[in-house]
Amino acid sequence: MPEPFKNVFNADLIDNMGRHFARQSPEFDAARFASLATNGLDALEFKQRSNHIVDALEACLPGDFRAACAILTGALHPEDDVDLSNQTVDIHGIRGWGIIPMSDYVARAGLDHFDFSMDVLREMTKRSSAEFAVRPFLLADPDRAMRHVLEWSLDDNYHVRRLASEGIRPRLPWGIRLGMFVDDPAPILPVLANLRNDPEEFVRRSVANNLNDIAKDHPDIVAGIAREWLAGSPDKDRKRLVRHACRTLIKAGHRPTLEALGYGKPAVSLKALDLDRDTVPFGESIRIAADLRSSSDEDQDLIIDYVVHHQKANGQTTPKVFKWTTVRLAGGENKRLEKTHAFRPITTRVYYSGRHVIEIQANGQSLGRREFTLVM
Repeated sequence: MPEPFKNVFNADLIDNMGRHFARQSPEFDAARFASLATNGLDALEFKQRSNHIVDALEACLPGDFRAACAILTGALHPEDDVDLSNQTVDIHGIRGWGIIPMSDYVARAGLDHFDFSMDVLREMTKRSSAEFAVRPFLLADPDRAMRHVLEWSLDDNYHVRRLASEGIRPRLPWGIRLGMFVDDPAPILPVLANLRNDPEEFVRRSVANNLNDIAKDHPDIVAGIAREWLAGSPDKDRKRLVRHACRTLIKAGHRPTLEALGYGKPAVSLKALDLDRDTVPFGESIRIAADLRSSSDEDQDLIIDYVVHHQKANGQTTPKVFKWTTVRLAGGENKRLEKTHAFRPITTRVYYSGRHVIEIQANGQSLGRREFTLVM
């Protein structure tokens, strides 16, 4: 069984952090920090552990915020422009998971030192990410914070550029929702425009995720951006970014988005939809086969998705769209597609016995459906 994710915050990490802080200031009590931070740690989950370490930092760092930040930034790892996916604290300094409680300390204690704190978070994000810690500053003073963010979008360090996008996502998972950007995303669009040609996929992926957040509340705005960004002869990176940004709208069959991506109203029929069984025991799979026939004389590009209408506790069903494939169908062409869908335990869904439905859609338009029964 894999190690629980929460265990990235452990006694070894805390001890190493404390040693680096003590090297920056002989007054920092590393033993007390380790005792406070590890006391009761095993009973806590991921975010609780991080907050517990922040509590220990508050207890052990100087009361003077700028003096405390001098200790924190002095303990940072000297390498600040490397892939951090597998990096952690070593003899040279702190990076990786240890940065999360450090940046959260800045968010908790530094709002009265606004510009200074934003500069500290910029340094910290080079060794991990401050995408959660920057959000209290955005909520406290959006205009002031966005001036920093706009500068970050032009930074030489790609971790800082990524923070410029990720930190301002309106609906960042596990982060504080930025309600003002949910309501009006206009202030963040210049940042995303600055980053749309970023040489790092890591950054472009964040831009796409940010646009996908916006699409949930302002689909027509994102459709317009897609149309603008795909004008002319965009390279494959731009196309990939826009496609990923529009994934929710594609599944929803949002017509302006599909048209911006070059997908018109489908001229295709579903000649047959076959399921390999009518009853599916939970834990097993169903095989889906769809026979498509073009009703056009011309070639057409199609996004084919399938929808599973899951049974709910009240007997109603709720749809979930799953990506299937994209195809180019020649005029009059027939094409058979096959797919296996598994019904296995997942943390994000509760399954119920009863009638379920498989539905096939092309470019967001329903082509047909078949019922089956799931048995728990």
